[in-house]
Amino acid sequence: MPRNTALEALERFRRDSAWSRQVMAALAEKHRLSDRDTALAARLFYGVLQNMALCDFYIGCYAKGKLEPKVRDILRLGTYQLLWMDKIPPRAAVDEAVRQCRSLGYARAAGLVNAVLRRIGEAKGNLPPVPGEGTAEHLSVLYSHPVWLVRELMDLRGYEGARAVLQADNTEPPVYIQVNTCRTKEQELTAMVPVHRTQAGLALDRAGDITRLEAFKKGMFFVQDPAAHAAVEAAELSAGMRVLDACAAPGGKSFAAAVAMGDRGEVTARDILEKKLALVARGAERMGLTCIRCRPGDARDIDGGDYDAVFADVPCSGMGVIRKKPDIRYRPPEGLAELPALQEELLSCAAAAVKPGGRLIYSTCTWRTQENEAVTDRFLAARGDFTKTLERTFWPDRDGTDGFYLCRMDRAKRI
Repeated sequence: MPRNTALEALERFRRDSAWSRQVMAALAEKHRLSDRDTALAARLFYGVLQNMALCDFYIGCYAKGKLEPKVRDILRLGTYQLLWMDKIPPRAAVDEAVRQCRSLGYARAAGLVNAVLRRIGEAKGNLPPVPGEGTAEHLSVLYSHPVWLVRELMDLRGYEGARAVLQADNTEPPVYIQVNTCRTKEQELTAMVPVHRTQAGLALDRAGDITRLEAFKKGMFFVQDPAAHAAVEAAELSAGMRVLDACAAPGGKSFAAAVAMGDRGEVTARDILEKKLALVARGAERMGLTCIRCRPGDARDIDGGDYDAVFADVPCSGMGVIRKKPDIRYRPPEGLAELPALQEELLSCAAAAVKPGGRLIYSTCTWRTQENEAVTDRFLAARGDFTKTLERTFWPDRDGTDGFYLCRMDRAKRI
């Protein structure tokens, strides 16, 4: 059942361009999978998404002619199991793929699937090299990212730097947690939860369903990447401040701000989606953070506010979180062209809520300069009352965090 679920997920993704997490959650519920089977189905599904171009390259080395889409998906799953999942015996991976062909009405393709996968399994360790080393096309196939994205990375980081980022994108990300110091101390938390410290922060040893952890139920921690946490640290908050989180969901910055102020002050969490904002409210209640006030609304409708600090964590391409959401790499680039205008509009609206002498923190979970430096530079050029005081881009390969950009801009005091 896990393999059939993964195959169905691949078909839905291919056919409907559906988001991978939503697809996996819906299918796990539909087929009433156990936690163990859900984990296997998810690994197969996400693993193929992470390595699709490379799987297709190897399949193409041994299968000639046009393949039906579902047969190709069966071959992709089999190839992924053969090359990336050592605990699954090669014979089992091949036999399962052949069974899938026959059970789904593709019996005529069973012989081809059997032959191709056996040849790939036999060649493991000595597979045909991906051609074009030194080019964007080579990296595109090797790490299964679109060529346009690879070229953008190469412009920013060079060939080897781009390779390092792409390689990091195809690894399993740590699940980082932040201590709710309003409720506990790090020593007490680490005695209850299996964690380890990385170069970036505190990460869970075994993620699983964190909502089942007693420490989570008691509100002793919340999940937040260290890069996003750095955006809150950049604001240098203190007790009694008034803070606005203009695009709050899923709530990490609001929680971190409240904790940084010792739950003394005011944190207004706004988001256009009330359903997501309800999750922020429940998270604040779980952690006993009473200074957070949730207010639904579009960040473009902010009308003043005199806040000491305003966070504008705007919608973006998400290229910095590909290792968490592997399907993001397949977004068509044409749809990204409109983002900078929206980001600049949201930033300008957020700026209206910053009091003189206050600070504005703009952030995205992407490394693309079009959505980062270009946006803040245009904003600053148009606004003589704001000054850039901190700017940083985080990289998964260098920092062990999400790809992330933050820029703090301070508003001049009234004279």
